[in-house]
Amino acid sequence: MAAPDGLKRWIGCGFGSGWLPGGPGTWGSLAALPFAIGTWHAGGTGALAALALFWCALSVWSTATCEARYGHDPGVFVMDEFAGQTLALVPAALWGLDPTTWPVLLVGFGLFRLFDIWKPGPIGRLQSLPGAAGVLADDLLAGLVAGIAGIPLILCILAHVD
Repeated sequence: MAAPDGLKRWIGCGFGSGWLPGGPGTWGSLAALPFAIGTWHAGGTGALAALALFWCALSVWSTATCEARYGHDPGVFVMDEFAGQTLALVPAALWGLDPTTWPVLLVGFGLFRLFDIWKPGPIGRLQSLPGAAGVLADDLLAGLVAGIAGIPLILCILAHVD
């Protein structure tokens, strides 16, 4: 039995976070953080990476239904932000940092939103891929770049905070 379209839209819109007013991508990114925190505490770095993959699968699964209702890559569709935001925390965890501390969350969130909104170079070009790939790929690259670029900033913050 196929999932009802309403369920796919609710999931694709970040369990409703994408329907909040003013900056749905930011709301979706924020909504992803409690899931990432809980998952890391429950299972560590591997579980956090698996969560990012799970969000990717849900994003691909729900994209067509959401686009049929809201148009191509609609702002309310934020499951791609869930995937990218979670991925932004993985490099810090791989570096041996606790991705649930405020410096990692702040830098990971801030840089992910920066790269997701700004879309420099290849991040922006990935949006031209067809279908779900174009919706998701730019967020994944923005998350990866944010996560890698964030490590020196996080280390600097940690070096200057007691």
